[in-house]
Amino acid sequence: MTATTTRREQILAFIASALEDTEGVSGRVYRSRVEAFSRNEAPAVIIEPGPDRAQVYATCKLDWTMDVLVVVHTRGQITDQLADPILLDVHSKLMADRTLGGLAIDIVPTITDPQRDKADLTSLWQVNTYQVRYRTAVNDLSSP
Repeated sequence: MTATTTRREQILAFIASALEDTEGVSGRVYRSRVEAFSRNEAPAVIIEPGPDRAQVYATCKLDWTMDVLVVVHTRGQITDQLADPILLDVHSKLMADRTLGGLAIDIVPTITDPQRDKADLTSLWQVNTYQVRYRTAVNDLSSP
């Protein structure tokens, strides 16, 4: 990452990279995908930023708490069962290095929210929220 990339974006890129070889998704890991999925593109994983809150840590430092949404998309007859091995692998990969390569103070899971597509009940979007704590300089969002 270049120094002109925010710590936030560095963390999101690290997570996307860490999840590239997630079991069962055949490389379909996306960073904030905007296109709709066709039927044959499931299962897939999407990494998106959620709210990011700051508090002053010291005179020149900010402590941030960012929600990262890891969305597992599956299609089939029992979609939550289809998502389970993918979620197991995602969680294992994210918890293997809770500092995310030294970019974060910590990462913890907070919410799992399964959502069904009402127009297609064979489609599931399981939104798994992880809370990432990290620190930046007050005057430089790319620097710890």
